[in-house]
Amino acid sequence: MTKTSLGLEENFEAALCYLGVWITGLIFYFVDDKNKFIRFHAAQSVLVFLPLTILAWIFGGFFGIFNYGPAWVFFAWISWIFWVLVLILWFILMVKAYQMQKFKLPIVGDIAEKH
Repeated sequence: MTKTSLGLEENFEAALCYLGVWITGLIFYFVDDKNKFIRFHAAQSVLVFLPLTILAWIFGGFFGIFNYGPAWVFFAWISWIFWVLVLILWFILMVKAYQMQKFKLPIVGDIAEKH
């Protein structure tokens, strides 16, 4: 296993890109700018989890402020679905990164690979 610029094992640092969802992805994207494997996982973390987090907050938080009766319940369920998706993707991507696999998600994986 190769060491990264931070002195960590490559697979461990790649998994850390996902640990704090998009926040750690953003940190590692700028901190470890030479390792392509780390940059891929960091970019994919940001591109996947930032939009999902924003959507979950919009549906859960924004619509939760206003009580629209049955409509509010609908938006709360949508928010819950986004959070479940985040949790499942978070676990899968972290495990795959730790196993040194370049697991590309559709669309965002291609974008992350270019950066």
